Amino acid sequence: MVRKYAMTGAAIALLAVIFGAFGAHMLKETLSEDDLKTFETGVRYQMYHGLGILLVALLADRFGSGKSMLWAGRLLLLGVILFSGSLYGLSLTGLAFFGPITPLGGVSLIAGWLCLILAIRRPE
Repeated sequence: MVRKYAMTGAAIALLAVIFGAFGAHMLKETLSEDDLKTFETGVRYQMYHGLGILLVALLADRFGSGKSMLWAGRLLLLGVILFSGSLYGLSLTGLAFFGPITPLGGVSLIAGWLCLILAIRRPE
């Protein structure tokens, strides 16, 4: 689990840097100011939670990789996909379809951090 989540967190952070550069250099001229802010929010949360998944990997090595730790990583990954992914979709396409997905991603992120707290509080 440790290696898998460390690689996943690093990959998510790498993609956040790539998407951030893409937004700053390629989308600045094509997106509205509001859409660019939305895109940047997706990048920012992707980076934060990529680092969070790296933290899960490090803490799993210290506290064990029980169910709560495993779910912390899974939920943070799901949250990045749903939250940041929906913000990217919303800002790039303008399709309202992506709007209701964002809160589901936010709930996944919150649940992931809660699972991490539980995993540290009482290692399995």
